[in-house]
Amino acid sequence: MRNILSPSILAADFYRLGEQIKEAQDAGADYLHIDVMDGMFVPSISFGMPVISTLRKHTDLFFDVHLMVEKPERYIEEFARCGADLINFHIEAAEDAAGTIQKIRSLGKKVGITVKPATPAEAVAPYLELVDMVLVMTVEPGFGGQKLIPECLDKVRAVRDMADKLGLEPDIEVDGGIVIDNVRQALQAGANVIVSGSAVFGGDITANVKAFAEKMK
Repeated sequence: MRNILSPSILAADFYRLGEQIKEAQDAGADYLHIDVMDGMFVPSISFGMPVISTLRKHTDLFFDVHLMVEKPERYIEEFARCGADLINFHIEAAEDAAGTIQKIRSLGKKVGITVKPATPAEAVAPYLELVDMVLVMTVEPGFGGQKLIPECLDKVRAVRDMADKLGLEPDIEVDGGIVIDNVRQALQAGANVIVSGSAVFGGDITANVKAFAEKMK
């Protein structure tokens, strides 16, 4: 299973967003992690369809769209239309997780399901055969720049173990507090898609992406 870096634009300089995304892509990033926050499911508000639609016109990066919104099923069609490649929603926020998965799949998009730090790994068990990715939040969602909660890596192990027992190979993504110094721990726990914001977009983007690539071999 391939290890993938998914830089989070939440930490980018929005004045130079296009330029910084291009630099990350040129340095070797394959994915772009796009956090959509509604100010209800999480306290913060970030960005939505217009930003994604605009970015889609200028890059062929895989758009890993993370919906931190109440009742995500309301917005699936719009995010599919504006350029998401994978739509990741929180199991805690959806009224009908199975129905939301089916809706995303019907639009030809990859499907991810996300759990917050307090949600047990077992919550994703009924959906493992239906999704392409499980995102384990390693900080409380809503704010960038937090430190990784080490106990969340135990959840990564649990999800990977459940998948292995079912003969499944979903991508397991971790998001929150992942830096060069701890990325190996996340990979060893069973994650293969790494979200990082500040550790990519803070400072020399090219050098940061290449440093992650070296650690993730």
